[in-house]
Amino acid sequence: MTGMTAQPHSSRRAVYTEIRRRIVTLLYPPGTPLSENELAADLGVSRTPVREGLILLAQEGLVQVFPKIGSFVSRVDPRRVADAQFLREAVELASIDALPAVLDPEHVAALQENVARQRADHSRVEDLFALDEEFHRGLLRLSGHEEVWTTVQGAKAHLDRARLLGLHEDATVQKAVDEHAEMLDALLAGERERARETLRAHLRRVFDDIERVRRRTPELFASNDSSVPVRRSVTVWE
Repeated sequence: MTGMTAQPHSSRRAVYTEIRRRIVTLLYPPGTPLSENELAADLGVSRTPVREGLILLAQEGLVQVFPKIGSFVSRVDPRRVADAQFLREAVELASIDALPAVLDPEHVAALQENVARQRADHSRVEDLFALDEEFHRGLLRLSGHEEVWTTVQGAKAHLDRARLLGLHEDATVQKAVDEHAEMLDALLAGERERARETLRAHLRRVFDDIERVRRRTPELFASNDSSVPVRRSVTVWE
């Protein structure tokens, strides 16, 4: 993303969206320092839209601003992850309850193709994550509530960072693909309660992922509200 020439309002939105994408996809890992000057140069804009974007991201809890120290990508907060997962689970389980008696064959075919693509190649975490997102959006489409996905997606940035951290392990990837296939098989067999239970376990597995990743890399996770970075030769977190 370079050389933005859009009107100021659209430029601000584009800058915010791009920085947010980089944070959510872990291109900027938790704890990364964010320089307004460097971001402005990289995005080809002035510092003003960058500063405004960082303010919006701070309101979402994705960026932390420390006076006289700087701005940083927030570390993963399990409490925010739990809130986002709670919302997502409620919506997606409700979508199964709202499924019509006869499932749209076109939507079913799209989900089957999605699962086949997951099984064919999941060497890149980013590709699997995109397929995962499309699968869950497809479940909402199957129930006639696809538009709700926009709301869900906007609320789960903290959850997505935790999910991506977990997806960097092969065992987690294979389990996710198997669960998608099982959900779809259950729906096609008319076994909606089995689909619900599989979906619930699938969505809640992120909590196991968090604990496993936190044991290995605790510096990526928020430990307490008073933790602040300290400037030495490099900036570190205390």
